[in-house]
Amino acid sequence: MKGIIIKGIAGFYYVKTDEKVYECKARGKFRHEELSPLVGDKVEIVIENEKGLITEIFKRSTELVRPAIANVTQAIIVSAVKNPDFNTDLLNKFLILCEANGLNAIICFNKIDLIPKEELENKISFVKSIGYEVLCTKAKTGEGIDEIRKHLSGNVTVLCGPSGVGKSTILNNILGRDAMKTGDISEKAKRGKHTTRHCELLEIEGGYLADSPGFSSLDVAAIGKDDLQYCFPEFKNYQNECKFSTCMHYKEPGCQVKKALEENRINKNRYDFYIKTLEEILSRREWK
Repeated sequence: MKGIIIKGIAGFYYVKTDEKVYECKARGKFRHEELSPLVGDKVEIVIENEKGLITEIFKRSTELVRPAIANVTQAIIVSAVKNPDFNTDLLNKFLILCEANGLNAIICFNKIDLIPKEELENKISFVKSIGYEVLCTKAKTGEGIDEIRKHLSGNVTVLCGPSGVGKSTILNNILGRDAMKTGDISEKAKRGKHTTRHCELLEIEGGYLADSPGFSSLDVAAIGKDDLQYCFPEFKNYQNECKFSTCMHYKEPGCQVKKALEENRINKNRYDFYIKTLEEILSRREWK
């Protein structure tokens, strides 16, 4: 029968099928193929004496390394507007990683009661101008949680974002229970304490929600220099019109992305971040 791995602990994999959840081991052949089952894998299993054996792992649509999870379809990037302070560069890094991994990205602004309404509207306008959907929440009171629920059906969703922004509180609100332990903000560092220990898929609203902490590695410089531009969806309408097919929208003449920037059709903050990241990638390659 077929199912999905919803949890893996110490070599045992818990596979949800249409009937029930089975505790399974993986066939030895996967070790020889250097293929390890991941949470989120769609698999085929056989059952003997109520114990399962994973016999096949189907092709993955996406694969994340940290957290180790397969077939994620979307990421909800949680960003506090205050406490910790909003960081545009950090948000851009998460967006790049979502694009690089083929994930639909939604931005969730949390703790929206901590800043003036006009300031919040400016942040929302910025995100919408670069082509992403925005949700707003006050996780401690549950405000906005129903809007998140509406986006879960038919998806395997991961919550990501910096520590302390409210990911655990949001998940607990969605599930109506303490699925994750929540950590306080460190007064000294103004950062949240890491609280999540393992990755598990929780079935909710016709989809699955990962209880993992999201991307724990934000090394965007690992992305190829030629691939980086495709992680900025607002470049899409212009990048194929450049004078040179190999244009990286940096110092080349006849660049339509730079022309769009000059005409305010591309956000300068985003373009500056693109150049900063590109220079970091090029610099690393020079030292290799």
